[in-house]
Formats: sequence, structure tokens, C-alpha cells
Amino acid sequence: MSSGVIEQIRAAGGEVYGVTSEPQRLADRAQAEWDLGFECVGDPHQEIPDVARERGWLEIFVQSRLDFLIRSSPGFEPTHPKGYFQPGVLVLSREGRVLYRWRSVPSRKNVGGAMVRPTAEHVWSSIQTALASGSDGADAAHDNQPEMDSSSAPWPLFVSLLIANGWFIRPLAFAQKKNGPTPNERIKIAMVRLGVFVALWIGAFATLPTLPVAAALAGWAAWITPKVRWVNEEFQNVASD
Repeated sequence: MSSGVIEQIRAAGGEVYGVTSEPQRLADRAQAEWDLGFECVGDPHQEIPDVARERGWLEIFVQSRLDFLIRSSPGFEPTHPKGYFQPGVLVLSREGRVLYRWRSVPSRKNVGGAMVRPTAEHVWSSIQTALASGSDGADAAHDNQPEMDSSSAPWPLFVSLLIANGWFIRPLAFAQKKNGPTPNERIKIAMVRLGVFVALWIGAFATLPTLPVAAALAGWAAWITPKVRWVNEEFQNVASD
């Protein structure tokens, strides 16, 4: 969230918190390393979302399939005993009135919920509108068409980058690794690999006998296709669930 918006919220008497399905030690680490400017609360047992759902405030999606992350990172120990949260935004008044709410609906269009969030400015503007209606106003409806901070990457491109991250042997997630490249840095590296991979195949078809090259490409496609299908099933996609 924009630091300017956080300051405006605090100036108006509010506060900002981040809730994560990670344990508190990892929430503290993220807060410090990313210099978030607000407190992060670890909630691996999902008690806070349970309360929000029971009170009718917001029901977020939870991704319970973790095999892809586990297989992508040898030695990875799941820290989400009940799965990990999909993104959501919930704003409450002191009286418990819902001033704003939004939840990510995971699909191929937002790469399983990994991308596309409402802008901080849009959320703050919506909160101000709700506050202007008075303390006895109705709860804000779910924001289904917010102003988003980015456009999504096409799903085929995203899966291609996962394959490039696994050196074209198998798809690998861009998981955070200690003392290694950040996920964003690894995505950039995968983009370079993908470009080189495509260029090499083009060069092979241009300079070598077509039949052996086509047979090699068909063999690789037969190898990678089942792995791509498995990845497609692992990513949460509400449209097909």
C-alpha cells in the first residue's frame, strides 16, 4: 500500500494491518525486510478470516493445494497448516460497519490470484465515500470492479515462465529462497531463458535437418505436457472448481 495513503488513513484516525497465513516469525520478517510501514499479523490457523466470515464481513478464498510449492523447493516445509490466503481487503469503522471490502477471485486471468490488486488510492477514496454517509450507513457492498494496480499476465506466458524457471525440465514456482534471488529477479531470469530457448529452436529449424529437430521438439512436448496439466490443476481457478 502507498505510504502516502497510509499516512492519510492514520491522520483520519484509522490504522492499517496486514494479515498473513504465515506464522508470526515470517510475518515479522516480511514486515522488516519489505519495510511495509504497518504491522503484519501471522494467522496460520486462520482465526481472523473465520471471524470475518462468521460476522458476514468478508469471506476470502483459501488455497489448500501446496504440492507445487513443496516440489518446487526441496526442503520446503509448509507453514500454512490450513492453506494460504488469497488476497482480500476489509475496512471496518470503530462501530464495526464495513466501509470497504474486496476479495481476489482466483482464476487464470489473475494467474491464480498471484496478481492484480485494487490500488491504495481507490480503496481510500471508497472509504472516504462510505464515511461521508454517516456512522449509521449501511455496510459497503463487495467491490467487484475496483481500479486495479496492474494487468494480469496471460496464463500461457506465466506457465511458460514457470517451465523456464525449471530449466525446461519441469515447471518450478518462483518461491522465495533464503540468500537467493527474489521472486521478481527470478521471473526476469526466466524471461531471458525463455527468449534464448525460443531462439535456439528457431535457429535449429533454420540450420539443421527439419525432421530430427521436429522429432526432438515433439519429444520435449510429450515430456512437458503432463507436467503442465498437473500445474494447471494445482493453481486455484474458481471458474473451473
